[in-house]
Amino acid sequence: MINKYGDKDKVTYEQQAKIQQEIEAAIAYLFASEDEGLQQALALVRDEGLPQIQISSIQGKLLQLLATACHARKILEIGALAGYSGIWLARALPADGRLISLEINAKNAELIRRTFMHAGVADRTEVRVGNALALLPHLLDEAPFDLVFIDADKQPYPHYLDWALRLTQPGSIIVADNTIAGGAALCAKAERNERQQGLFEYNKRASSDPRLLSLALAIDNNFTDGFTISVVREAPSQTGVANADYA
Repeated sequence: MINKYGDKDKVTYEQQAKIQQEIEAAIAYLFASEDEGLQQALALVRDEGLPQIQISSIQGKLLQLLATACHARKILEIGALAGYSGIWLARALPADGRLISLEINAKNAELIRRTFMHAGVADRTEVRVGNALALLPHLLDEAPFDLVFIDADKQPYPHYLDWALRLTQPGSIIVADNTIAGGAALCAKAERNERQQGLFEYNKRASSDPRLLSLALAIDNNFTDGFTISVVREAPSQTGVANADYA
């Protein structure tokens, strides 16, 4: 282990965790600082008593970078909480671009609209309320999307991937959050609950589907959680349909 001074010394687990936290803080400070719009989104989460499960600023900057790299004009977000991730995504769009955020909770949806307005991205965003697997079929006429970000309930993640493939095109990017889960979503022999099993099945699909080029990236919670990022590299077939049991 190389410590923060670059010396190859043995370190304890506590020291290693502290070094990891310092590295994350330095990356966030240099590359992913939060302006007033993003800070307000975080404040809304706290003030409204919502679970503080939003992505990190580093993850947000990575989403913005990916959306910019693929020249995204249309982005789909599945699960939006209070709009924090949506701000990062919307800021990668051109003036005539469009972000559609799906949110199951109507109260949260109103918070998201306020957040987008304050952050100056309301003109290129739309929030739709309802169960994502019920809303996704209605987006077929609006496809293809250049980037799909998945951060909703975890058990149906494989079905979100089915729909993401139907709603994208070659060159599109699909990003799913929380797909490390401390290793439970990656290790075949790990014990898993239903939530983690959905994440594990997602990773199995993303890593083996010939239509996708994928990688899991540990970049959150001291590198114990993060994203699975996939590039669509083949025209999606029309056979992957979400399971009606989740609709």
